[in-house]
Amino acid sequence: QKQLVESGGGSVQAGGSLRLSCAATHYVYMHNCLVWFRQRPGKQREGVAAIYTADGNTYYADSAKGPFTISKEDSNNTVYLQMNNLKPEDTAMYYCGYSNRQCGERWRFYTYSWGRGTQVTVST
Repeated sequence: QKQLVESGGGSVQAGGSLRLSCAATHYVYMHNCLVWFRQRPGKQREGVAAIYTADGNTYYADSAKGPFTISKEDSNNTVYLQMNNLKPEDTAMYYCGYSNRQCGERWRFYTYSWGRGTQVTVST
């Protein structure tokens, strides 16, 4: 059974919106730090946002504050990333990950287990 399954990626024009979903197993979802990272062409994987499923506290990379919102839905063990006002530089493979710990200010440096990712392409 796959622990994390991402969906919702696609191709949009600049200024458009997408909502990514990360469906997790119950074990993975409960009381863990769940995150969205992305890897742009030719770049290293970088953190976008994090959420601690036990209390809903959220954390964002500076580039994501404002246009991106991470949220969770406990009833179906799913974490979302709402992305608004997309720009061509947001084009990337987006990955969902989890770590068996509480999220904190250094969430971008934790060790995660990953899903397979979902591609987002933003055109001009």
